[in-house]
Amino acid sequence: MPKIAFACDHRGFDLKQEVFALLKRLGYDVADCGTNSAESCDYPDPMFCAGEKVASGECVKAIGICHSGIGSTIAANKVKGVRAALCHTEEQARLSRQHNDANMLVLGSGIAKKEDIEGIITTWLNTSFEGGRHERRVHKIREYENRH
Repeated sequence: MPKIAFACDHRGFDLKQEVFALLKRLGYDVADCGTNSAESCDYPDPMFCAGEKVASGECVKAIGICHSGIGSTIAANKVKGVRAALCHTEEQARLSRQHNDANMLVLGSGIAKKEDIEGIITTWLNTSFEGGRHERRVHKIREYENRH
């Protein structure tokens, strides 16, 4: 079974079990990077954990959730090899995979509609990278990252 890293802060904790159940239904194992309660915590810590699991190859992709998704996306993108995309719609999820080969999906629990989250995750997981001209662009990002 492919493995997905999952990370959330206290503002994403309410969705955690729903996302775990969805991932298991879709045939994924889940690496839990926390948090494990609704008690306030700092979002960078679980996002770094999930990003590192993707960057190391332990997990094929990662999903992170916080209130806006912004801070978590910034934190995850600090991990070398991670291309985290903040998506609030299925279209953004599809394009983040097709054009950017995003390997981490970030959701804003306070922004994305709860009824849309399953569709966003499913679309993101089931969409492949198109390559072609997009590969050239992703390669430039990798090269820049490797130089700095």
